[in-house]
Amino acid sequence: MSEDCSRTGPCGKPPWGLLSCIDLYDCDPKIIRDAEAIKEFVVKLCDLIKMKRFGKTQVIHFGEDERVAGYSMTQLIETSLISAHFANLTNTTYLDVFSCKAYDPEVVAEFAKSFFKAKRVKHQTVDRE
Repeated sequence: MSEDCSRTGPCGKPPWGLLSCIDLYDCDPKIIRDAEAIKEFVVKLCDLIKMKRFGKTQVIHFGEDERVAGYSMTQLIETSLISAHFANLTNTTYLDVFSCKAYDPEVVAEFAKSFFKAKRVKHQTVDRE
């Protein structure tokens, strides 16, 4: 991770990467069922946290089982990957951001909550060493 990261791993060194797992509950069903809105989210998120997108955003709808049916999204970034699954049955978004470039997980969680109009959010962050 870049030297401006305030997180530290073993021996006081910054971790190699950061993984944020963000669960957004009771999202606006119209937004999470709209592939173009999901792509717009990715562009805005990458701009916000200063991540360079690599290739096109993939947004694919699948799932024969109603429990998991919905869109899934992947976006390669120069420093790793952003992915999400949007569960239609529960209007829940499961967002993961992994990067070896520093970013603020709180900023990502708040932006995602606002964009998808989630009523509540839960997130955890893991340092990758």
